[in-house]
Amino acid sequence: MFAFIISRILQAVPVMLTVALISFAMFAYVGDPVAIMLGQDFTEAQRDALVRDLGLDQPFWMQFAHFVANAVQGEFGLSYRLSRPVADLIAERAPATLELAFCAAGIALLVGLPMGVYTGLYRNSWLSRFFLTFSLIGVSLPTFLIGILLILVFAVWLGWLPSFGRGDTVRIGWWTTGFLTWSGIKALILPAITLGLFQLTLIMRLVRAEMLEVLRTDYIKFARARGLPNRAVHFGHALKNTMVPVITIVGLQLGAIIAFAIVTETVFQWPGMGLLFIQSVGAADIPVMSAYLMLIALVFVSINLIVDLLYYAVDPRLRIGRGQGGH
Repeated sequence: MFAFIISRILQAVPVMLTVALISFAMFAYVGDPVAIMLGQDFTEAQRDALVRDLGLDQPFWMQFAHFVANAVQGEFGLSYRLSRPVADLIAERAPATLELAFCAAGIALLVGLPMGVYTGLYRNSWLSRFFLTFSLIGVSLPTFLIGILLILVFAVWLGWLPSFGRGDTVRIGWWTTGFLTWSGIKALILPAITLGLFQLTLIMRLVRAEMLEVLRTDYIKFARARGLPNRAVHFGHALKNTMVPVITIVGLQLGAIIAFAIVTETVFQWPGMGLLFIQSVGAADIPVMSAYLMLIALVFVSINLIVDLLYYAVDPRLRIGRGQGGH
C-alpha cells in the first residue's frame, strides 16, 4: 500500500509541473505585470527597479524555477488588484468555498444515492418515473439559471431565504464558518442546492444504471436461489458492487464542485475562491489566477489518490489482484 501511494505521488509530480508551467506562462502572455503594478505615471528608473525586484530580468527557466520553489511554500506574490499576499487572500476565501462544496456534495450523495437505489429496484413505479423526470431538470438546466430561479421563488416571492452573501459567520482560529449561526445556515441553503443539483441527478442516474446491471448478474440470481432475503441481496450484494463507479464519480465531482463553484458563487455573491477568481480575471490579477489554478490541480490530484485508496476498501478483488501480482 505504501509503495502504491508513493507511485501515485510520483505520477502526480509531472501533472503539477505542467499546471505550474501553464500558470507561470500567464505572467508572460497575459498583460504586463509591471505596467499593472506601476499604473499610468512611472519613470524608466522605476520600471527597471521593479523588473529587477520581480526577477523579470532573469532567464525564463530561472524565473520558472523560482516560481515553483515559491509555490511549494505556498507563496504566490502580491495581488495586483488588492496589494495583499495571495496566500492570505486564498486562506480567507477557502473556508467559504470548502463549506459550500462539501454541503453541495453531501446533498448530492445523501439524496442521489437513495433515489438511484429506489429507481433501480422499483423502476416501473410512479415515484421512480417522477424521480427520472426530476433528474432531467437537473441535467438540462444550467447552474446559473437554477440559481436565479431559486432566488426568485425563495428569496423574492416567499422571502424565506437570503438571496446573496454568507450571513453571519463565527471565526474559529483562521477558519470561518456559518454553521454556528442561523443566518449563516439560511444563506448556505440556496447556493448548496444550486451547486449540488447536477451532481445529485448524475449520481442518481449512475446508481440506477449500475443497480439494473448488477441485478441481472449470475451471482445475484445465485444469492436469491440460496434463499437470501431481498434486503440482503439488494444492499449486501447489489449495492456494494455498484460502489466502485459511484466512488469514482463522487470523487471527481467533488473536485469539479470546488473548481467550478465560480458560477454559483457569482450568482449568490458568495465570498469564496470562485468569486475571487472571477474578480481577478476582470482585473488581470495574474498571481491570484495562477494560485487558483495550482490549488485546483492539487485538489484533483489529492482526490484521485483518495479515490484509488477507497477502491481497496470497497472492492476486495483489487487487493487480491495486487497481492497476487506482487507475489
